Amino acid sequence: MKKISVLFVCLGNICRSPAAEAIFISLIEKNGLTDGFIVDSAGTGSWHIGKKADSRMRIAASRRDLNILSRARQITSKDFDQFNYILAMDDSNFRNIQDLKNRTTSTDFSSINKIQNFRSVFNEQEVPDPYFGGDEGFDYVLDILEDSVSGFLASIS
Repeated sequence: MKKISVLFVCLGNICRSPAAEAIFISLIEKNGLTDGFIVDSAGTGSWHIGKKADSRMRIAASRRDLNILSRARQITSKDFDQFNYILAMDDSNFRNIQDLKNRTTSTDFSSINKIQNFRSVFNEQEVPDPYFGGDEGFDYVLDILEDSVSGFLASIS
């Protein structure tokens, strides 16, 4: 059986996209779907390559029994050939992903979308970046992502 591959993308790959990745992994584990997926996250920027997710996000996630294990990396042109779905956290990252794709590849293998297109509870059009805010921003981002990531999984299941 061919695996479905999903890449979550934000700016630095230390807050929103690794949280979305951890939520998605948790959902597919709970639903017995782990063997059917390849899941990863990346950033459009290169500032944090190789670093763990922001400690505030890891702490907020751990309170929900989510374990963020990924290390930051930057999206590359190869990702457009490897991932069925590439999901951006906001409009700026969506445009950056589209620009990279248009500059580097002509493949249409990946479906590029905004994660908030799959929301059902929250009205936010974008997942806010909690990096420069207080600790409560990390919990709010997790709330938003639990909604939209669940909606995404439901849309492809």
